[in-house]
Amino acid sequence: MEVLAALCVIALLALTVAFVGAPLRRRRGEAPASVEGRIADLEAARDARYREIRELEIDHRTGKLDDADWRSLDRELRAEAIEILRELDELRPPGAESAPPADR
Repeated sequence: MEVLAALCVIALLALTVAFVGAPLRRRRGEAPASVEGRIADLEAARDARYREIRELEIDHRTGKLDDADWRSLDRELRAEAIEILRELDELRPPGAESAPPADR
């Protein structure tokens, strides 16, 4: 039963990664309508990857994922996040960063 639950979690995570990553893969060959729009899309994708990484860590800590599955998925998500950060660095002018939250 636990193995089935873990497989379901892995399948759900893989579908989530595929769904969230589809716009990024599709847009690589297209020219974005605006740099600002592309940056906003990348920031949303970055935030989604960060959430997925946190959720994956929780699943691992609670025993829903074994070490091997967690390492594999974690490595994949972090590689995607790094690629998104590289694209953001290429699009942003030097010294420009996303605005910090208003409450800080």
